[in-house]
Parts: sequence; structure tokens; C-alpha cells
Amino acid sequence: MCDDQGRPVRLHLTAGQVSDFKGADVLLTDLPDKTEEIIGDRGYDSNRIRLLLAERTITACIPPKKNRKSKPPYDWHLYKKRHLIENMFAKLKDWRRVATRYDRCAHTFMSTIHIAASFIFCLKE
Repeated sequence: MCDDQGRPVRLHLTAGQVSDFKGADVLLTDLPDKTEEIIGDRGYDSNRIRLLLAERTITACIPPKKNRKSKPPYDWHLYKKRHLIENMFAKLKDWRRVATRYDRCAHTFMSTIHIAASFIFCLKE
């Protein structure tokens, strides 16, 4: 998860075969109170996530999956800001150790990601 400037603020590591929205529960539970909107891709389109965000009065800008029967609306102009999260991942992958995942243990890999994210966060200020 990144802020409105593309700086990493919350990171959560899941297994490679786990669906996107299963890791979203962890990230969405401790959002700051001043969060107004969340932008996500189609992988995060689930009724549970939308309901969780609606309960906290957070605008969900998530395009519906192609096979969804009832397609909820989303703001296309706001969705264009999603490039910030993709840029954040690209900056993390500039770190060779993160891009190639040299570390076998999840906690060691996550430590490497936190170090890279700290540098990215500080350089963006």
C-alpha cells in the first residue's frame, strides 16, 4: 500500500499462490482514520472488501471483474492514479535483492523489502 505520493506505507507478504484480496484484509484493518479513498485493481474486487470500506466511509475505486453480474460503478479518473502503486513496486524491484528474491525465508525477505521501502520513502520527501 502506498500513499498519495507513491511512497510505501504498508507492506504485507503473502504466498505466491494466494489471491490478492486475502492479503488485503490485513492491510485494510489498520488504515489511518483520515483515509478517504482506496484504489485497487480487479484482483481486489470482492463484496467483503467493498463492505469493509463502506462501513468506514472510504470510497472504493476498484473496477469490477469481467465476470461479475452486478458491476458497481467506479471513478475512472481517480483510477488513473493507480500508476503510483505500480511505480512503487518498480522502485522496490530496482533493488536487485528484492527483484530476484535471494532470500528463502519470508522474514528475511520482508526485512529486505522494509529496508528498500525506507530508502524509497525518505528519498521521495
